[in-house]
Amino acid sequence: MEYVYAALLLDEAGKEINEKSIMEVVKAAGFSPDEAKAKAVVESLKGVNIKDVIKNAQSVHVAASVPTGGAPHAEAKPKEEKKHPAEEAKSEEEAAGGLASLFG
Repeated sequence: MEYVYAALLLDEAGKEINEKSIMEVVKAAGFSPDEAKAKAVVESLKGVNIKDVIKNAQSVHVAASVPTGGAPHAEAKPKEEKKHPAEEAKSEEEAAGGLASLFG
């Protein structure tokens, strides 16, 4: 997680996000930097505009938390299918037969 935070700090400071700079931030924070992790973060952020991602994430969060007014909606529960009594008996018999096979 510290590597992601380092990338965010570098982006906010207007600095280039590369392995060396991420490792320097991680080291300055008191962690032992791992070159492989820094490289993975840099690779995963290629072509990503961090400010846009944060902006979009915030707007989605805000939109999700804005109340719509009125009464809260009840969660829709799936309808339980009623089985024909003969089907219920058959499944009980199958279950009992399966248990009987355990005892030889």
